[in-house]
Amino acid sequence: MKIKYSLVALLAISSLNAQDISLDAISITATKISTATKDISQSIAVVNEKTMEDKNILNVQEAIENIPGVNAESSTNSPSPRLIIRGAGLKAKYGVREVMVMKDGVPLTDPDSFTRFDFIDMQDVSSIEVQKGPGSINAANATGGVIQLVTKSVFEEDKNRIKIGVGDDGQRNLNLKVRGALGENDFTSVTFSTRKIDNEWRENNDFDATQLSLKYGHLFEDESSVEAELSYTESNMNIPTSMTASEFATFESTGEQHNTSAQFQNTSRDSKIFALNVKYEKDVGDITYKPRFYFNTWDHFHPVTGIINDATDNSVYGTDLELNYNHELLGNKASLVAGVTVKTDITKDAKKYKYADYISAAGAIVKTLSDAKGDLAQTEDSTTTLYGAYFMETFSPTKDLTFDISSRVDKLSFDISGNEITTYSYGAKRYIAGAGLYSIDKSYTLFSAKFGTVYRLTDTTNMYISIATANQAPATSELGDNSALKKSTSYNYEIGLKNRAQNISYDLAIYQNDVDDEIIQILDAFGETVYENAGKTKKRGLEFNTVYKLTDNLDLGGSYAYSDFKFVTFEEKVGFGGGAHWDDRAGNYLPYIPEHQYSIFAAFNMENGFKSRITTKSWGSYYMDNANSQKYDGYKFVTDLMVGYEHNVHNIQLNIKNITNKYYAMEALKDVNGVASYKAAAPMSAMLTYSYKF
Repeated sequence: MKIKYSLVALLAISSLNAQDISLDAISITATKISTATKDISQSIAVVNEKTMEDKNILNVQEAIENIPGVNAESSTNSPSPRLIIRGAGLKAKYGVREVMVMKDGVPLTDPDSFTRFDFIDMQDVSSIEVQKGPGSINAANATGGVIQLVTKSVFEEDKNRIKIGVGDDGQRNLNLKVRGALGENDFTSVTFSTRKIDNEWRENNDFDATQLSLKYGHLFEDESSVEAELSYTESNMNIPTSMTASEFATFESTGEQHNTSAQFQNTSRDSKIFALNVKYEKDVGDITYKPRFYFNTWDHFHPVTGIINDATDNSVYGTDLELNYNHELLGNKASLVAGVTVKTDITKDAKKYKYADYISAAGAIVKTLSDAKGDLAQTEDSTTTLYGAYFMETFSPTKDLTFDISSRVDKLSFDISGNEITTYSYGAKRYIAGAGLYSIDKSYTLFSAKFGTVYRLTDTTNMYISIATANQAPATSELGDNSALKKSTSYNYEIGLKNRAQNISYDLAIYQNDVDDEIIQILDAFGETVYENAGKTKKRGLEFNTVYKLTDNLDLGGSYAYSDFKFVTFEEKVGFGGGAHWDDRAGNYLPYIPEHQYSIFAAFNMENGFKSRITTKSWGSYYMDNANSQKYDGYKFVTDLMVGYEHNVHNIQLNIKNITNKYYAMEALKDVNGVASYKAAAPMSAMLTYSYKF
């Protein structure tokens, strides 16, 4: 405890939270060509390798949670985040939607915009880029932005490493990475990671994962190259229940979550994933060809509310054929990026089962006792296909002015068929006869475009303006709920400043994002999640982040986001049966998004190897429902601390998350009947990590 209070006293004057991002870094996300973030006509943040190592990042949300405009939280200490960028992704009941996630240029997001984070090994990731807003040429069917995970290339020289971590809550972590040359032109690397956490402060909250990745690269005599990666992940994640208001009050006073009244106590997601990607690169004159081919197959056992999902035959195939052309335009250097994308997601004979083991009263399910499968409830086959083309031209009519014009067009098709034998009735809380045979055959044409300009005000400061638009189609599961869903259209207007001086750098962005037919999630009168198109929403915001080098050893930084997200036109169905009616929500705020979100950090690195970092984050209050009937207070100064020491090839550090042990909700919601539910955030946890490079 003396360590904690002495470090807080030393740094609290100038640090309360962390916007741990590198503002002068190079981005490859926005333009597909290495470009300084200052020269990109859009808001973009880069989380660098140093920050990720110091914070001992094990999940994506932990890396990006302090970026302004990003809402990233998890209730499980595992790769199952609630991830929202400028309001996009708010509709997701589970997983992540409306945001394109890529690793080394290879999409991890399915064609319908659904992303699973199970098979991302963060210990193989060296940096993360977050590009906010619609219009990216990378973002096929994603209006929220792009998250790019960058790993170390097999061609890049790097020391081998073993990393071991132990902590409370039964945390155990092991990572091994070995790289070597097989010959003058052949290189390979192997990464192995295993992680386990018990989380005994509440039931059904343990997690374990084992991951293995093999990379191979070859350099040809003509200086072209090919790089391939084969990876395997086995992930077993139990998902804890939400709490009622009274149960959450108990958690707030005790930090424990036990014996909740939730019906479905045994929800989880157990997955196995094989993934393969191959990247080729070749220069021919002023043109660089970059074809990519990728494939993954996965299965999961996924008990959720009412139903147990068991899908064992799922495959994603895709290719992205890209070229970069360096040329002259208006007497100055210019670049063209263009390509075509084709990918398909095929699910065969996916099954849903009733729960077999539960307590009932008058036929209604009171509480499940296990995740054992009962009778078959539903079968389904689906094929989702996306194909499209994109281009981006970047040119400079003068040395101080740069323009970029980009667009992409995609065709997204759904072919879904199945047999619903039995379904779970949220109103009756029991199983009833299903709808029988069904089929959905839908397609959407998706268009996105962006015009941006960057003007150099001084040698250290650029101003940018961008206008962008993009479409968002519904996901497969959302069409199953409401096959009449329309695509949404997002229009984004943004102006910003970016400064990169010797000791200080900052980004300021002001934007307005108008969305027509936004697909939103509603908790209906029975507590069931349903999806509808809102008439129109308007999202206005301001984002600011800065890093200041106070001394050679001490960096200070912070971020702030102001979010004013409202329904312009939207009517929500409320009530039961003959008493059901439509309530006007025009002028109301979107739920879950705090009006104010801020963070501060301090990072201290001494020449003798001692290092420390303190970060803290705060969320302001937010409305819990579309009716704006109640607010959750949010949280203030949830603080993480790291102290460590590096010497040559040795590194030892202690990471303590939520060091003041605050008990708060990572999510608070209400259904249309006014019934509130809460998901607890994790209390204080600590991990001691040692790594050795050889």
